[in-house]
Order: sequence, then structure tokens, then C-alpha cells
Amino acid sequence: MDFTALSLTIRLAAQSTLLLLLLTMPLAAWLAAGTGITRRVVQAAVALPMVLPPTVLGFYLLTGLGPATAFGRAIIVLLGHPLAFTFPGIVFGSMLYSLPFAVQPLTAAFDAVPHALTDTARVLGASPFTVFRRVTLPLAKSGILTAAVLTFAHTVGEFGVVLMLGGDIPGKTQTLSVSIYDKVQEGNYAAANTMSLWLLAASFLALLAVYLRSDVLRRRPKLG
Repeated sequence: MDFTALSLTIRLAAQSTLLLLLLTMPLAAWLAAGTGITRRVVQAAVALPMVLPPTVLGFYLLTGLGPATAFGRAIIVLLGHPLAFTFPGIVFGSMLYSLPFAVQPLTAAFDAVPHALTDTARVLGASPFTVFRRVTLPLAKSGILTAAVLTFAHTVGEFGVVLMLGGDIPGKTQTLSVSIYDKVQEGNYAAANTMSLWLLAASFLALLAVYLRSDVLRRRPKLG
């Protein structure tokens, strides 16, 4: 086991998941609030990483965050260095690639909150923020947990975007999936097998937890 790569992978997944949940909750709440062409366009853009090859996304992030673009030059001026081939850079890339795994469960959870409860809270004088914090979030906690688990697991297994944007720098941007690739290239199949089994088990347990949680919630009486 490459424990350096494992530690970096867990740190990457944890930071990406936390930031993504915080940033996408308002977006998911807006998407759940209604329909319309604008929302459908945003939904399609959010879901794009699910069908887009990760190398394509990684390539555009690599070029877009570099000195060849105005945005990339602004980042360099602001930070003093480019985001490419850095840990913050692969956090940014992982957040974009895992975007649908956070937004879609959150949108479904917010949409499932009974409108009667939120409408009653508004009639009683609660502000929109208070309604969201005291009514919507507690009732959507299962969807939030699902989004967190899926985002974390997806980030742990990410390869293409991390390799394209972060390169293969041990201790800095080399995640466990990239380390597996290196071990195969070296012919060290025993080490690659050990790390692959760890990822396989972790991914399976994460999905099992999501499905078991869904079964528990399905048996509970629903508010209407």
C-alpha cells in the first residue's frame, strides 16, 4: 500500500466533498424550486461530467488554468503560481468532475420536502433562510448524506482529471488511482492489486451504505 498516496487521496476527497456540498446547496435548492429552460440548461451543464471523458475535462482545465488564458493569468497573479500541478488545483478539478454526484442527490432531496411545511413556516413569518435552515435542511439530511458519500467515493476513485491537471508528483498530486497506474507501468502487479482491492472495497461499502439508508427511509411514514 502506498500510504502517502492514500493519505493524499483521503485529504483530497474530504476537502472536495466539504467544499462541494457547501457551494452546491444553494444551486440544488434553486434547481428544486421549479422548472424552465434556464434550469434545464443548468441541469444539463451540471450533469455533463457524467458523460464527458475525464481526460477532456482535465485537458480544458489544464489549458484554462494556465498562462495561456486571461483567467489562468489572473489566478497566477492572485496566487503567485498556476493552479495546475498543485494540490489546490486537483481539488478544484475534482470538485468540477464530482459536481453531478453532489447536486443531483441534493436537488432530489430538496424537491422531496413537503411544500406544505415550508409554506406554513413562511406564513408564520419565517424568512427564506430560516425556512431553509430549520425546515428544508433537517428534512433533506438523507439526501445530503447520500451526496456526501457519493462525492467522496467518486473523488477517491478519480484518475483522468487528476492525472491531466495534477500530473504525477509523489506526495503532492499523486493519488491512489495514479499510484496504481504507476505500479502497473512498473510491472509491480502485487502492489497494484493491493491498492485496487482497497478501492474496490471502499467503493462497494460506500454504495452499500447509501442503498441501506434508502431502504430505511423508504420504510418510514412520509409527511404530507
